[in-house]
Amino acid sequence: MDAAAAAFAPGGHLFSVDPLERHAARGHGVVTSMAAGSDVIVLGTSRGWLVRHDFSFEDAHDLDLGTGRSGEHSVHRVFLDPGGKHCVATVVHPGGAETYYHHARWPRPKLLPRLRNVLVNAVAWNRQTITEASTKEVILGTEDGQIFEIAVDEADKKEKYVKSLFTLSELQEGIKGLQMETAVVGNATRFYVMAVTPTRLYSFTGIGSLETVFASYSDRAIHFMELPGDIPNSELHFFIKQRRAKHFGWLSGAGIYHGELNFGAQHSSTSGDENFVENKGFFDYSKLGESGIKPRSFALSEFHFLLLIRDKIKVVNRISQQIVEELIVDSSPEVTKGIIGLCSDASTGLFYAYDENSIFQISSSDEGRDMWQVYLDMKEYATALSHCRNSFQRDQVYLVQADTAFNTKEYYIAASFYAKMNYILSFEEISLKFISVGEQDALRTFLLRRLDNITKDDRMQITMISTWATELYLDKINRLLLEDGTGATSNAVADSKDSEYRSIVNEFRAFLSDSKDVLDEATTMRLLESYGRVDELVYFAGLKEQHEIVVHHYIQQGEARKALEVLQRHNVLVDLVYKFAPDLIMLDAYETVESWMMARNKLNPGKLIPAMMRYMSEPHAKNETHEVIKYLEFCVKDLNNEDPGVHNLLLSLYAKKDDESQLLQFLDTKFGKGQTNGPEFFYDPKYALRLCLQEKRMRACVRIYSMMSMHEEAVALALTVDLELAKAEADKVEDDEELRKKLWLKVAKHVIEQEKGVKRENIKKAIEFLSETNNLLKIEDILPFFPDFVLIDDFKEEICKSLKDYDSQIDQLKQEMDDATRGADNIRSDIGALAQRYTVIDREEECGVCKRKILTAGGLHQVGRSYTSTGHMAPFYVFPCGHAFHANCLIAHVTRCNSSQTQAEKILDLQKRLSLMDRKAAKENGGNMNGESIISATPIDKLRSQLDDAVASECPFCGDLMIKEISLPFILPEESDEKASWEIKPQPTGQKILPMTMSI
Repeated sequence: MDAAAAAFAPGGHLFSVDPLERHAARGHGVVTSMAAGSDVIVLGTSRGWLVRHDFSFEDAHDLDLGTGRSGEHSVHRVFLDPGGKHCVATVVHPGGAETYYHHARWPRPKLLPRLRNVLVNAVAWNRQTITEASTKEVILGTEDGQIFEIAVDEADKKEKYVKSLFTLSELQEGIKGLQMETAVVGNATRFYVMAVTPTRLYSFTGIGSLETVFASYSDRAIHFMELPGDIPNSELHFFIKQRRAKHFGWLSGAGIYHGELNFGAQHSSTSGDENFVENKGFFDYSKLGESGIKPRSFALSEFHFLLLIRDKIKVVNRISQQIVEELIVDSSPEVTKGIIGLCSDASTGLFYAYDENSIFQISSSDEGRDMWQVYLDMKEYATALSHCRNSFQRDQVYLVQADTAFNTKEYYIAASFYAKMNYILSFEEISLKFISVGEQDALRTFLLRRLDNITKDDRMQITMISTWATELYLDKINRLLLEDGTGATSNAVADSKDSEYRSIVNEFRAFLSDSKDVLDEATTMRLLESYGRVDELVYFAGLKEQHEIVVHHYIQQGEARKALEVLQRHNVLVDLVYKFAPDLIMLDAYETVESWMMARNKLNPGKLIPAMMRYMSEPHAKNETHEVIKYLEFCVKDLNNEDPGVHNLLLSLYAKKDDESQLLQFLDTKFGKGQTNGPEFFYDPKYALRLCLQEKRMRACVRIYSMMSMHEEAVALALTVDLELAKAEADKVEDDEELRKKLWLKVAKHVIEQEKGVKRENIKKAIEFLSETNNLLKIEDILPFFPDFVLIDDFKEEICKSLKDYDSQIDQLKQEMDDATRGADNIRSDIGALAQRYTVIDREEECGVCKRKILTAGGLHQVGRSYTSTGHMAPFYVFPCGHAFHANCLIAHVTRCNSSQTQAEKILDLQKRLSLMDRKAAKENGGNMNGESIISATPIDKLRSQLDDAVASECPFCGDLMIKEISLPFILPEESDEKASWEIKPQPTGQKILPMTMSI
């Protein structure tokens, strides 16, 4: 069957009707009632049957509610929970009414005997607490105006309780619709219940249980809404989204009363009855164009009412109250009553229409797609924007808002909305609109807002707009300055202008800060310069890290501290510090030096010397702290600077001071003493000497001479300054006795010459000078310096003392000579005894290497004929420890075990050379029977001595050679084959191992 529809909405059909089930009653009469939930539909028929259609499983079940009863009985109403598990149905028959409960798992419904003869018109489920196993609290509304609470557990197969909650006593009307919602308040639950009769809508609310909530209305007024007119099929529906009611609709005699539900809102009245209802509205039936005809049924969607009028379903927009569609349902020809009613499935968002035999499915197709236009027509712009689906729709909303504000001359507001548009109007068109009305400030606002909405990828457009905004800011600032410069304004107006000026300047600076990365540096600086905004130019230069411009500006303004603050930033190149150092130290020496000292090792003091030289060239008061000296002392003492230039400069400043103490202390300090093999000082001593001589700093010159090891010059200069200083310098030489004596002689000559022509006592004082030399000088050393006419009596004591010293020295030398003679005799005696040394060898003594007897005759290769031998016995070595070795065995062992390849080759070379010389000697002697060479044995003895030293310097078993073998492995690499031969290989798997027994 085709479903015809007239589309009023511009986007096409919002709803469509499709036949779902033919012969839905399955032969049990005609359909009288229907309920849906979670893809399950339950039909009530005129013969007392329930037909349950589960479309998830494409299954249907027939449930008889009239078993064992005669006569007519019809299902009055069917109610199904949102989950499709719990069903309540009321059956009417000549004897009254009965209410049944059925669970999806049960094969047949169960009668609720406590509700016998109670005609149930409405059921409200608690969607927040209901489960598959239990209904929890359920509210029933009856034809005689009573409200009951029941609860049924699937496991109990019967109702847990039935409570009477409330009775409408003021106006006896049947309850036609009932809905319930809950909200959590702290640890308690607030119930909100709506009930409708043909003329009234009642609301009940309270905290606690349902029984407590309704009991509270015994002593307070009931809140209700009464509308004129009467309608037999009054209905109440909640629109459910995510298991929470969002808005409601009441089908009354006068129209549809509706509103939004906000369960988080505060109380709107003292009684709290209207706590949850907001944005109430009313739809008059006259707008349907059907005079005198009221809807037979209705359903509620998110944005629309679905009204059943005859066989048509009119879709009315709930917000605009305009008919947007008409759905025509083509019923079967045999149907006499047409479409009976509508119902909805909150869990799937589907709607259903039904007649006596069939079910029709009404589905929505994005019903909210045109709601933005609806709200826009109603000038509810914020809500319209929230329903826009794309940028084009949002642009249309912004355009209406912008044009409205522009036409009312609210240009700033219009600029903000125009800036949000992307497609409908171009950037140029919008800009021209503001330019045409001379609104530069609004144009600037538009540009700034447009920058906020442009993506970062469009960098060129961002730069152009930012540059234009910069010029508009500068123009605004200049206009404010011109207005302020006229002088024709009152004080109040002037203050206002000044405040506006400061505000726009601060705003402009904030804009420069935000846009520093997108503004073209050169263009922006030219703009700022052309408008004469030096402060902003400096500010922007700082943002762009053009620190040279900033520092130069502050120096011109005489603000050294600000310039130094810029230079102290971590991202400033250190070269700028060196560049501006001369200007800054002249501008404020104290702050500049403090800044340098704070930088510590980040600066190279050597590069600051030109600035310090400029500062030194200016005159300074005597009591003024010399900032350069302070900084140089900091570098030398705290930073351990080693730059000779720095040390030379500090020394030159000390030399120019009247007080020589700092200079002497500087010269005495060994700044390099902490370094290994480092110099004791870092200044140039020649430069220091030349400078000190120039400045007449003689004590300093003496120190420098001394440090340069020019002791003679140091003593000579010291004698012109201070005798004690000369003595101290002469005494400094310790490692050169001759030089030290020479220096003291100089001092002595000076002392004697100073005493010339004076009385005898002065000569004695000069002679007493000898005691200060610690016996370095004798009387005979200084006698040449005395005048020829001096009497010998003046030196008698000193001469006698000197003679006694010489006598004692002669005696000591004689004693030393006697001791040396005795030592030589002892050595000769020891040498003679050494030649007679021998040891006793046992006949059975074995060689430590080959284990053959040492005294075996023949059979061994002779090392050399020069070895002393007895008969034909092989030469051998015997060590004091008792170990004995054949010569060849010892040589081979030492060569093999020696870790030094060079030493081993040397031993083999000596052995080879010794053998060659033996053979040569034997050939020349013609086989002398005594085996003695007639040629000189000295070369052979020398080679044999070298070989003995190489192989027999110590016992190989007791000396270092054996100790070194500890680090060698037990198995050498060349013994790998031997090692492999000892490996235990696994037995073949098939081989049997026979037991072996041993008997003793």
